[in-house]
Amino acid sequence: MATIYIYNQDTNAIERYELGDHETMPYVTNHTLTVREFRGSSCSNVMWTSKAAMQAWNVTRDAYGRPIPLGFAFKRIWEGGHAAQSQHYAGVSFDVGQRLSNAERTRLRNLAVNTRVWVYVEPAYLTPTWVHFDKRKSPPACSSGGYPLLRQGSKSNYVFTLQDAITTLGYGGGGLDGIFGAGTRAAVIKFQRANALAADGVVGCATWTKLAKQTLGIGATSGTVHACWK
Repeated sequence: MATIYIYNQDTNAIERYELGDHETMPYVTNHTLTVREFRGSSCSNVMWTSKAAMQAWNVTRDAYGRPIPLGFAFKRIWEGGHAAQSQHYAGVSFDVGQRLSNAERTRLRNLAVNTRVWVYVEPAYLTPTWVHFDKRKSPPACSSGGYPLLRQGSKSNYVFTLQDAITTLGYGGGGLDGIFGAGTRAAVIKFQRANALAADGVVGCATWTKLAKQTLGIGATSGTVHACWK
């Protein structure tokens, strides 16, 4: 069984589901995206995403009218494999179509753009052998892109990414629940002080940049919560 956390933007709540590998992801219709497909190459049996991302998948899959071969979706930041502030670590990014022809990838990419349900669709010159689309939260904390600013009181799939990084680096924080509470804030302040950052407990561009870079691809540590499938 896998634990799936969903940030529901309609209720501003974190929802938890316990699902088997071959069951459908929450909010996905017609069994077009299973837990196993969403996990991809990640070893984790704890994952997170947003209701908005699942709804965007539904629209795209329905418009395409056939199975979309999925290469990569979810990863945890300490597993690596993508850029430091990749939307894959927030569970809202999909790399698809690796087994399709160039013409079919072009059709799928154009369709993803035309549905207007994704925040970002990568242009073909950046990903010529696959199609990338994601439902990132805007605006980003950094002008170059990446994750949104977070502070105490925030709830989202991005808080899971923050908590995953901060615990893996050994600053505590109380676990993974997607809610930026007092424990997460205290851990952020510890990290900021250790890295000569303004110790305000707010995760803006400078904090995200250092935190993501230090955590990226380092593997699970003794502090990592629910690291990998046992």
